[in-house]
Amino acid sequence: MTQIGSLPFTDVDEAVAYSLEHDIPFLPELTARGDAMTEYIKTPGNLSCLAAFKRNRFETVKVQCIGPATLIQGRYDEDDAVARIYAHVEAILDGLAAGEIILFLDEPGLGYVGFDYVRLWEPIFESFPVTRGVHTCGNMQWDQMLSAPLDIVSFDASKFDITRYYNERARRIAWGIDDASQIRDYRIGDLVTGPCGLPHLTHTPQDAWDRLHLLQRAADSLRDRAPLEDK
Repeated sequence: MTQIGSLPFTDVDEAVAYSLEHDIPFLPELTARGDAMTEYIKTPGNLSCLAAFKRNRFETVKVQCIGPATLIQGRYDEDDAVARIYAHVEAILDGLAAGEIILFLDEPGLGYVGFDYVRLWEPIFESFPVTRGVHTCGNMQWDQMLSAPLDIVSFDASKFDITRYYNERARRIAWGIDDASQIRDYRIGDLVTGPCGLPHLTHTPQDAWDRLHLLQRAADSLRDRAPLEDK
């Protein structure tokens, strides 16, 4: 159980404490303090919660960064997009104490990209010792995502059913849900998240706590129904 990243809090300590309530803590991005992904990438590594978050040690932790396809769609040229992402991820990982680091590239609009986005991910993932993930909350060519060189595919399971696009899958899935029934093919190693982030313009702190409780209930139900041989 983890989340996408953006939160509606304004207080750093509250946001970090909230993140630590998850099975896999995640680096909070406080959009009310300028941490929206199209803003923080202007000054890579400048995140409100980064210093406070790094005071903790993690068994497994999730961090995230805007993806190169999304930056190129926002009129950055390719070299600048990749360089900014590299600098941002490098700043996040510097001094981050964790046994496993899951890095998600956030690419919300992949269904509208008219170029080869997969090749843009490779130099970023190859540069860091991370578990590779990509999050997209819109519709897209799911067979392409599921065949990409990724460890985890993160998607909005409240809107889309990607189980129709595979018979056997070699990727872990992060199920973005607003109801536990939307997890259609849970397997050991998969993650449970919200469908997307919780920016302050559309969500309240109470929304964040409500989501946490929903995810906790979903995670508990998955643990209860896991096959005995997998426990």
